Amino acid sequence: MINEKARIIKSERLADQVFSTVFDSRIAEPAYPGQFVMVGTKSDSRLLRRPISICEADREKGTIRLVYRAVGYGTKELSEAKSGDSFDLLGPIGTGFPLDAAQDKKQIILTGGGIGAPPLLQLARALRRTGIGKDSITAVLGYRSMKSGLFLNEEFSAEVNVILSTDDGSVGTRGTVVDALKERDLKPDIIYACGPLPMLKAVKDFAADSFIPAFISLEERMACGMGVCLGCMVKTVGRDSHSHVNNARICTEGPVFNAEEVVL
Repeated sequence: MINEKARIIKSERLADQVFSTVFDSRIAEPAYPGQFVMVGTKSDSRLLRRPISICEADREKGTIRLVYRAVGYGTKELSEAKSGDSFDLLGPIGTGFPLDAAQDKKQIILTGGGIGAPPLLQLARALRRTGIGKDSITAVLGYRSMKSGLFLNEEFSAEVNVILSTDDGSVGTRGTVVDALKERDLKPDIIYACGPLPMLKAVKDFAADSFIPAFISLEERMACGMGVCLGCMVKTVGRDSHSHVNNARICTEGPVFNAEEVVL
């Protein structure tokens, strides 16, 4: 794990309240799809860092890209920063998506709801680098509406097949990513998902009903990001061998879990 002061080399607005920030960072080297970083603020009165998933990690350039929604003090501060500004970063943190689980699969589905889509872009590119063809991977992306912005849609389309859903039906299927899956009667061999809890529960149920292996990345507020504070717990089917309780820490045992192992 790397703790550093990283310099911004590019920052831009992608959609309504959604921003992209690229850092010159040593975290790029060990970063794995599905992991995240903790970003510090510049305020002396706000000591806790903010967890943000890694959208891209370019080892050759030594850069990481964060795509996030500006909703609170920390993310708004980051969204207003300019090239040359520096922020404290800690990472990479957490357990990422298992790439080996997709090997020999003919139909791989990536389901991303809203700001849950960014870490799936890094996953899509990593899967392609393992030799999996574009026709074998489909990203099902859910957005609020066309008006609010279809961020990262074009970047996903360059790597994999893309199906869209929107809450208001302005683009693609009207409804959720699971509605889009059902509408097209897709029969995936494996599902990777990241997004809000209701979406992940729907994906988990869809996968269970069809006996499809699924790996889901959970979002949660975190205080430390290192498993010490126990503030980001999720209920699990099995008991932890150390504490003997049905809980796991999203920041360390997760954020990616086998969907069968967690209770949503």
